[in-house]
Amino acid sequence: MTSRRPTVVLGILGGRLDAGQTEDRWSRWRPTVSLCQHGDLVVDRLELIHLPAERDLAAGVVSDIRTVSPETIPTLHEIGVADPWDFEEVFASLHGFARSMRFRTDEEDYLVHITTGTHVQQICLYLLAESRHIPGRLIQCSPPRRGRADAGQWRTIDLDLSRYDSIAARFALEQREDLSFLKSGIDTRSPAFNALIGRIERVAVASPLPILLTGATGAGKSHLARRIYDLKRRRELVRGNFVEVNCATLRGDQAMSALFGHARGAFTGAAAARAGLLRAADGGMLFLDEIGELGLDEQAMLLRAIEERRFLPVGSDAEVASDFQLLAGTNADLSAAVGAGRFRADLLARIDLWTFSLPGLAARREDIAPNLDYELDRFAARSGRRVTINREARERFLAFAEAPDSPWPGNFRDLSAAVTRMATLAPSGRIGPADVDEEIGRLRIAWGGDGAGGAADDPLAALLPRERLVTLDLFDRLQLNAVVEVCRQSRSLSAAGRELFAVSRQAKASPNDADRLRKYLARFGLAWHDVASR
Repeated sequence: MTSRRPTVVLGILGGRLDAGQTEDRWSRWRPTVSLCQHGDLVVDRLELIHLPAERDLAAGVVSDIRTVSPETIPTLHEIGVADPWDFEEVFASLHGFARSMRFRTDEEDYLVHITTGTHVQQICLYLLAESRHIPGRLIQCSPPRRGRADAGQWRTIDLDLSRYDSIAARFALEQREDLSFLKSGIDTRSPAFNALIGRIERVAVASPLPILLTGATGAGKSHLARRIYDLKRRRELVRGNFVEVNCATLRGDQAMSALFGHARGAFTGAAAARAGLLRAADGGMLFLDEIGELGLDEQAMLLRAIEERRFLPVGSDAEVASDFQLLAGTNADLSAAVGAGRFRADLLARIDLWTFSLPGLAARREDIAPNLDYELDRFAARSGRRVTINREARERFLAFAEAPDSPWPGNFRDLSAAVTRMATLAPSGRIGPADVDEEIGRLRIAWGGDGAGGAADDPLAALLPRERLVTLDLFDRLQLNAVVEVCRQSRSLSAAGRELFAVSRQAKASPNDADRLRKYLARFGLAWHDVASR
């Protein structure tokens, strides 16, 4: 006959449930004592944790256990916890206790008693058992039924989910649903991208710390940031709003006010107080796209707001609080920006804990087909008009789109725009080969191929790489062309700034035209020496 392995119970003394020193204590149900009175449960060793203020009670309980269960060897462990309801303090103490124990799982069976102690202590014991820091099953006790004078009932809970197929299947289904949600339901085929989304899903659900999304313009950073927020909102992990801002639009004196708010009268024109974007994101998520465009002063304020959840609005003497999760996006090399003195090293270290680089469309050619269908669905949702694409047209477009020499410099923005144009111009709501051929010609010209309007005819082509040039709107191109022309006709950065801001500078007490122009050029990765007369 197989010999029984010793059973070891680890538990916390119940300050109220286990209390009792007078003779009538034997008529009361005391969980820790009763645990050792069950005929069908032999407790060979009891490791009993207690607080410093409970020494006398612990000694009395140990004495009673020796009376009712002589075969049980009780051992007391005092932990120095000042507040048994402080989660951080309790977990640290119990974690230290678990690490100090020597568990011999090949020789002994372990049970974790979670009937006694504060709710916080019970939760911490559960977490340590679930993480296998304490390699045992949970045991829960309950008092006897009314009118009965016995030790009550007990039952164990095994936390090994591999034993519960239905629960494991439910978790797997939930994760698949989350992955599909992050991908907007698109059946993406790229193994690398699917693995990336899987990692993002795990982090989004488990961590409230900053997330940095990198990748070229149009790779989908803004869209994914919104989906991460929606996923966390659906899982009730956040309750506040999603606040998004492109940091490249935050320029000059207004940047600090836009982010951190200002007090009434903080500067000329501040007729009323402004809350700012960080406070608007309280309890939710703040997405700072192109975070590398922030000035150094704004970076310093943002770092403190992330670390301390507090900051000073412009012109205010009183701090305000905002508890938000930061999502940041960039298409720049922030490490290079740190080396150049344009980005704070301590801020990068703070937001670089979870960094995910989104591949461009050219690196995911197998995903163009499902994204084509997705964009047609989006067009139908926006316009209220369903447009289809016939088989020949679809094959022709995909042959072009998936070809190795199709660069897709604007990534998914290029694809979305192409589908929108074809769907808008499609006769009778059906895209045909002629519509595809027209769009292919348009894309080749935009990408710098043969035909008027190519990169060779653009005066900015000598200043910007083609990948950057094709992502600019016509508005930005015309404006930047005009600015470059003024710069080339001016003797200095200050002179060019005075001409460009001749009207708006009159409203400023101390205009800094050179700094305004320098920051504008920096939006496009340009400096004065790039655009001056040459």
